[in-house]
Amino acid sequence: MPRVIRQTRVIEGADAGTLSVAELIADGRPAILRGIARHLPLVAEGLRGPQAAVAWLKRFDGGRPVTAYIGDAAIGGRFGYGEDCTALNFARERGSLSAYLDRILATQDDPEGPSLYIGSTDIDQYLPGIRDQAALRFAELEQAGTPPLVSIWLGNRTIASAHYDMSNNIAVTLVGRRRFTLFPPEQAANLYPGPIDLTPAGQVVSMVDFDAPDLGRHPGFAEALAAAEVAEMAPGDALIYPALWWHQVEALDPFNAMINYWWNSTPAWIDTPQNTLLHALLSLRDRPDHEKRGWQALFDYYVFGPADRAGAHLPEAARGNLAPMDDIKARRLRALLLNRLNR
Repeated sequence: MPRVIRQTRVIEGADAGTLSVAELIADGRPAILRGIARHLPLVAEGLRGPQAAVAWLKRFDGGRPVTAYIGDAAIGGRFGYGEDCTALNFARERGSLSAYLDRILATQDDPEGPSLYIGSTDIDQYLPGIRDQAALRFAELEQAGTPPLVSIWLGNRTIASAHYDMSNNIAVTLVGRRRFTLFPPEQAANLYPGPIDLTPAGQVVSMVDFDAPDLGRHPGFAEALAAAEVAEMAPGDALIYPALWWHQVEALDPFNAMINYWWNSTPAWIDTPQNTLLHALLSLRDRPDHEKRGWQALFDYYVFGPADRAGAHLPEAARGNLAPMDDIKARRLRALLLNRLNR
């Protein structure tokens, strides 16, 4: 991959019990929390070697089948699309967690072995009891009204192509080294997202091969690289970054384990903007340019400007949906939308 000059900022001595998560997210940029998870038992087991880490993890196998993503050696660990973008370059399987862990160990020294990872697996459902041993307790998140989704990622040397998540994220490296390459949200066009209808794991991913970028085909990637930063992660490190930052994740060792925490600070009744994006494709994208400019101005006024601006000049009793949203208003507005969409 072309060299990224900017290194992600590092915070030393952070503690999950006292960390001001909200302040770091509001700051709007990623940060490495160096060594925040170094004390966890799984980190120590991983430093002893892959066999020790796998044996430790298998103690928590709850017996429920997990989803594994498996690609041939030819993909070089990079999960994404086939040549014509009509299919993915890997397969999904369901099976035993312990069996997949054994498979990773059995093929770790085989250059022709498969690329394999188990992604975004709920720790409480699939590895009961591991939370107390391998997860950090971020006090600020646990005290919030909506606790984070806590998931584990396991695999060999794999690459999750650059993508964005709709939630804020804390990614804790527990076994093996990882490299995150991060891009601010405004670089989306320069990352050349793939098909919106076919995705490796629910989100669009960049079409650019970071190891061998074709700048003739993807010229804007040079601009994306100029805005990028890289986070080199050792076992026990965590990376915190806001929602919608694009990130490529490389697992660099024969066996890797990571636990991540996804959350949003908005109330549960607030709808996902991804639905808004899909409806905008239906309702706005193919209109004439002059109409789109007009709608852009209206969206800036009603949505992207200050939340109280559009209703500020109206009597309070007349503000309706322009007043602050709450659970009841959200239900009514959702019902109105569903009625209009089901025409």
